[in-house]
Amino acid sequence: MAKPLALTSGEPAGIGPDITLAAWLKRSELDLPPFYLLGDRTSIAARAKTLGLAVELAEVSAEEAARAFPRALPVVAIDTPATARPGTPDESSAAAALASIRQAVADVTSGKAAAVVTNPIAKNVLYRAGFRHPGHTEFLAELAGGAGGPVPLPVMMLWSPALAVVPVTIHVSVREALAQLSTELIVSTARIVVSDMKTRFGMSAPRLAVSGLNPHAGEDGTLGMEDIEIVAPAVEILRSEGIDARGPLPADTMFHAAARKTYDCAICMYHDQALIPIKTVAFEDAVNVTLGLPFVRTSPDHGTAFDIAGTGRANPSSLIAALRLAARMALK
Repeated sequence: MAKPLALTSGEPAGIGPDITLAAWLKRSELDLPPFYLLGDRTSIAARAKTLGLAVELAEVSAEEAARAFPRALPVVAIDTPATARPGTPDESSAAAALASIRQAVADVTSGKAAAVVTNPIAKNVLYRAGFRHPGHTEFLAELAGGAGGPVPLPVMMLWSPALAVVPVTIHVSVREALAQLSTELIVSTARIVVSDMKTRFGMSAPRLAVSGLNPHAGEDGTLGMEDIEIVAPAVEILRSEGIDARGPLPADTMFHAAARKTYDCAICMYHDQALIPIKTVAFEDAVNVTLGLPFVRTSPDHGTAFDIAGTGRANPSSLIAALRLAARMALK
C-alpha cells in the first residue's frame, strides 16, 4: 500500500479544517491519494459539526492512515490542543500550527509519509507568538536541515497546469528585494528549479523564461541598469551550463496565452511579479511547491480566509490540486 501524504492542520481558526473535510468527502469521486491530518481530533470534530458534515474521524498512527482513509478521515494526534473558534485565532493557534508542521516533516523524513502538504497558516498570529521566519518556505528549510542546519536556498514555486512561476526574492519588501537581488541568487534559484523540474516533474530539458526587473526589461538601460548588470549575466551563465533560459524579458508580455506556451517556468525577480499572473490565470488550482528540499512539499495557494471559516463557503480546489501534485511528485 502506498504511503499516505501528511497534511498539516494549518491555522486552526482558518479554512484549513473546512477544505480538509471537503477534500476527504470527495476522495472517491476524485480518486484522491490517501492522506492523514496532523491535528487535534476534538477541534476537527467540532468544525465538522459546525459545517453540518457527517465525517467519521479515525485517530490513528501514520502507519495506519492509508488503511483507514477509505472509511474515515485519518487524524494523527499532535498532542497540542487547538481551541480556536472559526475566524478567531486564540493562544493555542500558533502552537498547534507549528506542532503540526514539525510532525509532518518528521514523518516524511522518517519514511512514514510520502510527502508533506500544508494547510494555510496565519503569519501575523505566528509572529505574535515569536515565530521568526518569513513563512512556511523558510521554516521548512530549517526543519529539513535538522542538526546540519537549514537548507541553503529553498525555492518557492507556484504551479498550475497553465503556468509555473518562481520568485527569486520571496517574502520581503520591494526595497529589500532590490537589495537582495544578484546574479548569483538568480543563477542558484534557476539551477534548483531545473534540477527539481527534472527529478520531481519528469522534464528532461525544462525551458525557463527569465523576467527583467524593470519595466520593458530596462529599455536598454534607460529605465535602470539592473537588467543589464544583474539579470542578463545570470541568463548567460545558465545558458553556458546548457540550461534553456531566455531573458531578461519584459514582464508585461510574458504571461499571455501564446507566451506561456514557449516556456515551462517563469523566473521572476520579486514576489508580486510572479504571484499576480498565476493568481490571475489559475486562482483556484494553483499550488505552492517548495523546491530544493529533500522531500516533497506542496500547499494550497491561498490564505486562511478567516472571514469564511466555518461557513461552508471555502473552495477545496487548491488543496485537492496540492494533494494530487504532491502524490505525483513523490512518485518520481
